[in-house]
Amino acid sequence: MQCGFAMLCAGSVRQKNVKNIMLKNILDACGGALGYWAIGFGVAYESGTFIGTSGGRFFLNDYTNYIDFFFQFTFAATAATIVAGTVAERCKMVAYLCYSIFLTAFVYPVVVHAIWSSDGFLSAFNPDPVRGVGMIDFAGSGVVHMTGGATALVAAIVLGPRIGRFYDEDGNPLDKPHTFPAHSVALQVLGTFILWFGWYGFNPGSTLAISPAGYGDVAALCAVTTTLSAAAGAVSAMFTDTLLGFIAEGEAEYDLTMCMNGCLGGLVGITAGCSVVEPWASVIIGLISGIVYVGASKLLVLLKIDDAVDAIPV
Repeated sequence: MQCGFAMLCAGSVRQKNVKNIMLKNILDACGGALGYWAIGFGVAYESGTFIGTSGGRFFLNDYTNYIDFFFQFTFAATAATIVAGTVAERCKMVAYLCYSIFLTAFVYPVVVHAIWSSDGFLSAFNPDPVRGVGMIDFAGSGVVHMTGGATALVAAIVLGPRIGRFYDEDGNPLDKPHTFPAHSVALQVLGTFILWFGWYGFNPGSTLAISPAGYGDVAALCAVTTTLSAAAGAVSAMFTDTLLGFIAEGEAEYDLTMCMNGCLGGLVGITAGCSVVEPWASVIIGLISGIVYVGASKLLVLLKIDDAVDAIPV
């Protein structure tokens, strides 16, 4: 997933900023690993009403199920790296490293504890879940992607847009928002396909086992629903954008970026329920996800919020 995000970001920014965004993606993995190892893992999964407060998971002091830590770390790193693309070309390196550590150590684990820990007040695994049912988020639509997206939105608002996006160098508003061309479409597409492939580790992998009876069937269902939702999201987003463009300008244009991000939107949309929905329902989820992505992307432009890779709408 980190590699996919790195390639997508590298392809989406201007060539002069590629080295900068690559370093930020590496810092996500490094800072995220340290923050989650030291504090985040314990906050997420130790006992406690609101957060985990004590136990062997802090610094892995007395916890030897290392594969559990590694698998959960990958989710934390993914939540952190979502922001890298949004704030590309305008965030200081030290500030970004601090953000990576803080998100994986303190912010993301609180959300995890609430939904995935058996003590979480929203968790379906809690003996007394909220409203008697709790919340199902099988592989992290809300826990991972919504957390990363909300963080990215706040970061984009605080940092403001890139110079020349909505305002000129003197601060005067432009008549039309300026679009910075992506420097490598090939890297964008490569990143999208790597992310799509990585999602099969996220969704089918979240069964956490394959050999017990029935687990393989759940993993297979996850793989199918993940594939169908991604495909439907790509088609939905591209044709929705084409239709809107045709209505507004009288010309049909097929936007590769809309297709790629629609695919990612479909993947995000199916991640929560991939283990419990039928294949036909995953197609509908993907179709809706693509439409929502296009609407959210255009809304950000209207609000003059600059997202370099459209990570917030996705």
